[in-house]
Amino acid sequence: MKYRYLGNSGLKITELTYGNWLTHGSQVEADTATACVRAALDHGITSFDTADVYANTAAEVVLGEALKGERRESLEIFTKVYWPVGPKGPNDTGLSRKHIMEGINGSLKRLQTDYVDLYQAHRYDIETPLEETMTAFADVVRQGKALYIGVSEWPADKIREAARYAKELRIPFVSNQPQYSMLWRVIEDQVVPASEEVGVSQIVWSPIAQGVLTGKYLPGQPAPEGSRATDTKGGQQMISRFMNDEVLSAVQGLKPVADELGLTPAQLAVAWVLQNSNVAAAIIGASRPEQIAENVKASGVEIPEELMARIDDVLGDVVERDPAKTRFPETRPA
Repeated sequence: MKYRYLGNSGLKITELTYGNWLTHGSQVEADTATACVRAALDHGITSFDTADVYANTAAEVVLGEALKGERRESLEIFTKVYWPVGPKGPNDTGLSRKHIMEGINGSLKRLQTDYVDLYQAHRYDIETPLEETMTAFADVVRQGKALYIGVSEWPADKIREAARYAKELRIPFVSNQPQYSMLWRVIEDQVVPASEEVGVSQIVWSPIAQGVLTGKYLPGQPAPEGSRATDTKGGQQMISRFMNDEVLSAVQGLKPVADELGLTPAQLAVAWVLQNSNVAAAIIGASRPEQIAENVKASGVEIPEELMARIDDVLGDVVERDPAKTRFPETRPA
């Protein structure tokens, strides 16, 4: 397993990071979730991503239990704050000082740790002054509850603005966590250049486009039973943007490229996002331990330029590149 530096910091994280967004506490039982975490560790993954909102705090609990007994210094644990949790009262959401301070305390308790390596703002909060948010993050860092600060799905201008505050407050702002895949490239035009400018790396989620880039969804055919496209708990909604025959037909054209590299289509998809020098890690999830064993084979793969160009030709116009589609909420969720 390869390591990469996170932003302009000395922190190294595994270029494949294990995430438990749609699995722990919701889609799979705790025993299976724990087995997936153990498989990640067995294959050299030491970086783990979660958030308080995942399964309404249950995912953090499962991850904390699964990592119990591991040497804490040998792990990199990431979590996030912003979305409504708990009873969802007026202050149970957003990036106010109150919610951030209560959020980090709750996350540490659930994760059974004294600190997280990375604490990220899960979205931008249009209702809270950014100065208040960044000052609260600075206090979290100075209290030793988080070592580094990051954001998720923030647009380029807000990343630059946050970086200015972080510099004034002398806290390490190192990451952005956006969606990124062969099919979803909205960060390339603005977010990546801004991030490179201020010393921030991407930790990307959904590199396999919620499973579409595995090639298992066929044009004109119903989705396989038990797949994410049939999951009514959240997966179906997220994958719907890719579930049309034009996209699915184009994805089938990637198989010869994967074959040429000796990879599965899923491994090709993960390896592809890691070709971007601003990407520090790709987040992979799993509902079965054997999925980890397959995904880790993407670590260290170098895709030749001619095959990168062929991928672009195969996918053509089905790729989404509009930077305006960065997830920027217009209102704070209630």
